[in-house]
Amino acid sequence: MKKLSSLAACLVLLTASPLLGQDTATKTVESSSTESWSPEPGFVSLFNGKDLSGWCFRAKTARRSPQVGEITADFEGKTESDSDVRYSVQDGVITVRFPEERDRLTGQLYTVAEFPEDFVLKLQFRASVNADSGIFIRKPQLQCRDYLVAGPYKELKKYKPQDWNQIEVTVKEGVAHCTCNGEVLEESMKLPKTGPIGLEGDLGQMEYRHIQIKKLP
Repeated sequence: MKKLSSLAACLVLLTASPLLGQDTATKTVESSSTESWSPEPGFVSLFNGKDLSGWCFRAKTARRSPQVGEITADFEGKTESDSDVRYSVQDGVITVRFPEERDRLTGQLYTVAEFPEDFVLKLQFRASVNADSGIFIRKPQLQCRDYLVAGPYKELKKYKPQDWNQIEVTVKEGVAHCTCNGEVLEESMKLPKTGPIGLEGDLGQMEYRHIQIKKLP
């Protein structure tokens, strides 16, 4: 699959999915209730709710490099990340389980698409006790954890332990403003000119859902 270079290319890729045609509702299950979800107006879903289409593994690059690596494994149509099985999909949720016997730096999950435009990214996450994870924005990492236990943002008032929380990232002119349930995590995170969105799990179990992005004018 060719590497996509823009949000428009991502839209072409994702609208090819049967879940993003006329019926855009993605079924998710939370506790005993069933929730129906579709992207907000103007947003495009980065996760179709049924498999890892549009997501991949990439080669490692030097920490100071502004670019992510080339695609090494593409998970189009797959519900698990091959033999790694760190990432799996069920009921509209990407679940990340850290395999303790493996290198912590392997298997970061990235979008195939890259995003050079200004954008707003929204997603929801749920962390097990003391879980440690991250969200990669073009390449730099925003810590996404069981914040009140694992930090670094231990003073959050609106964080809901072991429940769904919403991350919102607004990227303008190479700077990201990041919040969790409306509380500021990072005021102005500097970013490279382009890159994908990524997820990881270093400790415990992390879950992600409702991953959506909107290009800004």
